[in-house]
Amino acid sequence: MAFGRKNYVILAVAAAVILTGYLALSRGSITLAPILLLTGYLVLIPWGILAK
Repeated sequence: MAFGRKNYVILAVAAAVILTGYLALSRGSITLAPILLLTGYLVLIPWGILAK
């Protein structure tokens, strides 16, 4: 299964969302950070891997 442009775009968005989540976590966010991290890890990365 080869990745196409769509997969790489989704994975790049996932990386940006996860990075933003860690930045929010370092600033003390207890609401936004977990939402961003869960979205990145549990939604966007699997979607980026499985998208056709």
